[in-house]
Amino acid sequence: MRYFFITLFAIFLFIMFTFAQKKKTADAASSDPQVTGYMQGFPPVGDKIISVRDGSFFQFPALRYSVVHMREFMPTVNVPRGNMVPVSHFEYDLDEHIDSVTFLPTGKERRITWRESLDLNYTDGIIILHKGRVAYEKYFAELTPDRVHAVMSVTKSFTGLLAAALYAEGRLDPTKLVSDYVPELSSSGFADATVRQLMDMTTAIKFSEDYTDPTAEIWAFSSAGNPMLPSVDGTRGYYDYLKGVKKDGEHGNIFGYRTVNADALGWVVSRITGKSVAQLVTEYFWNRMGMEQDAYYQVDALGVPFAGGGLNASLRDLARIGEMIRLGGVWHGERILPVGAVEDILHGGDIQAFEKSEQGKILKGWSYRDMWWVTNNKNGAFMARGVHGQAIYIDPAAQMVIVRLASSNLASNLLIDPLSLPAYSAVAEYLMKKD
Repeated sequence: MRYFFITLFAIFLFIMFTFAQKKKTADAASSDPQVTGYMQGFPPVGDKIISVRDGSFFQFPALRYSVVHMREFMPTVNVPRGNMVPVSHFEYDLDEHIDSVTFLPTGKERRITWRESLDLNYTDGIIILHKGRVAYEKYFAELTPDRVHAVMSVTKSFTGLLAAALYAEGRLDPTKLVSDYVPELSSSGFADATVRQLMDMTTAIKFSEDYTDPTAEIWAFSSAGNPMLPSVDGTRGYYDYLKGVKKDGEHGNIFGYRTVNADALGWVVSRITGKSVAQLVTEYFWNRMGMEQDAYYQVDALGVPFAGGGLNASLRDLARIGEMIRLGGVWHGERILPVGAVEDILHGGDIQAFEKSEQGKILKGWSYRDMWWVTNNKNGAFMARGVHGQAIYIDPAAQMVIVRLASSNLASNLLIDPLSLPAYSAVAEYLMKKD
């Protein structure tokens, strides 16, 4: 009986997920929330109502509405821009020819244009910076310049930035065990993992993120962190769940992309600083960089920010983050990240550990460092990635930053990459030739 309710809830969510998969037929135009009419009216009625309690808010095409309205479904904590620093406005040098840049999607025989790819990936907003200037910026569906969007697992890369910053400042020792910083995890699978293994996701823990498996641990973790649902099996909040994670193998041997690593790292970062990841993101970035909009984090029942996927931010503000990182941690002449933080990301992770993973079979030559994906391509590109198409793509050689926010009918980036990665490379080549 102990896991009966967890299993029951997981099966329910699995059925909802499977049902949603079968409905993934609407194209970008017909799935636009302004067409589908979700949550419209005073009050909305019938099948236009979507909710956290039944999982409908995260089903496609309802997802296309909720990604821009997460605060209306879940409790959150603010990441304020503050009023002490004026908005750091971008210079614009828009290039209409980018829409006509063509590329060959992976595994396809027909070249398509950049503009065609945006609809195929259900893009909600996209911005391209070249040498710090805006070369391209467009909004679709529910997203507008003054709205924020869920960034999903791009959040992990923010958690990684905080850890890299603390490491560069000498406040975090990545050779120490996770349990040295968080004794509450001494009986968990994280106990004898080093913080570096946590940062680079080479921990060996029993945790599946297979959304097609109703028994996958991701469902129980999501339930534990969802304050809109009753506590299951006494587990309340993200940290409570982390204490029960089991070890499975030897740490350090293989890359394993698991959200709980990010939340465990968030706990380490918060224990070192005495501040939540939301407070730290505010202090490091949002209060100092002239952001346009407040951001926010989804929180659990105890007010703990979801360090693995709960950040919501605007397109331009994410572009500011990307450009600051491209410049080595400096923004408008001010050092935002300590010397060494970005260099540690660019150092890259263990390529051999990565190539043993599911992702490594497809993303050949890549690695993972500080919760950033390092392509190791000829341009030295690296990126933050989130389900349903979220991305911050930084190409140092092309002096380019691309931020894409999306609500794709596909969750896994491995399924979205055939359209997006060749597109990013094609625009980089175009901009480099233009120079």
